[in-house]
Amino acid sequence: MNQTNGVGRRKASVARVFIKPGSGNITVNKKDLKDYFSVDFHQMALTEPLRILGVEDQYDVKVNVKGGGMKGQAEAARMGLARALVKEAKEHGRMVTEERNGGEIELNEVKVALKGAYKNILTRDARKVERKKPGLKKARKASQFSKR
Repeated sequence: MNQTNGVGRRKASVARVFIKPGSGNITVNKKDLKDYFSVDFHQMALTEPLRILGVEDQYDVKVNVKGGGMKGQAEAARMGLARALVKEAKEHGRMVTEERNGGEIELNEVKVALKGAYKNILTRDARKVERKKPGLKKARKASQFSKR
């Protein structure tokens, strides 16, 4: 069984993604994609790397995700899937050369496509929820100040 993995993180979510050549089945935590992510936006977020590369029906995807909420989990799975696709492309030698500044630079066409996407899917978004501070109502919200 030729299987490739990738790990993605977003907010408090961690996703482990496994891909192998197949017919396009996507399972998340042993459930079908549409059963786990009921919102279309989350389903589209997860499948975005496959759509960018045009390989929706060429890989079976298995995702194990934990922590956080639905949006964080979907975006963590998207990043893990993108990383797994890049690793799969490197293993099978799908490289392309590009000439830049008078010299040739070897670039992975899959990586270039995913980096040039609407959002750079391969970059980790490190933003997390700020913790609540003592004496305040929320992380930064204080009670109203009264002079008199």
